[in-house]
Amino acid sequence: MKQGIIFDMDGTLFQTDQILEGALEATFDHLRSLGKWEEVTPLEEYRKIMGVPLPVVWETLLPDHSETDRAQVDTYFVERLIEQINQGKGALYPRVEATFQDLKAKGYDLFIASNGLVDYLNAIVRYYLLDRWVTETFSIQQIDSDDKADLVRTISDQYAITDGAVVGDRSSDIFAAKENGLTAIGCQFDFARDGELAQADRVIDDLEALQKIFT
Repeated sequence: MKQGIIFDMDGTLFQTDQILEGALEATFDHLRSLGKWEEVTPLEEYRKIMGVPLPVVWETLLPDHSETDRAQVDTYFVERLIEQINQGKGALYPRVEATFQDLKAKGYDLFIASNGLVDYLNAIVRYYLLDRWVTETFSIQQIDSDDKADLVRTISDQYAITDGAVVGDRSSDIFAAKENGLTAIGCQFDFARDGELAQADRVIDDLEALQKIFT
């Protein structure tokens, strides 16, 4: 039996809100400079959909813009996020490193599965040296669908995971766990909305709780 624990990134391991506002403001300032945006930056609207794939983000925030505009905005936004990560403006949630070390010592293989893009995820992994414990990081960009359950299935198949869990803060993480026969652990941190984690097997408010769950 191979045991694996698959973690979401944003709102689960990484405190995205610490770099979100700056990157989003810079992106919409850029749009204003091009004469393609006149209103306030839609930060609250983005918070409501935090965790969905970026193409969905821009379809939601920029419904009247062209596909070309959205693609350019997407690139600019990710560049700003990575810039802030490399400047140390973000942060992991408390006890991420201690929890990873504990779980790894107990024999669990650790993975990251995120709707974030490859370059963005790699920037976080590099800056915080998460590959000391994480076997591999997977992005939704690497599969044909935008379905988190398919991404988790890819990991399970590739590494022959027969037992374990998905840890995340959104309903897509819970559904991905259920669809793949894994334990669903919901993180009640920053972005989960009311009722979103109702189907989770366990709900935690601190990653340290995983050290007691996985013994």
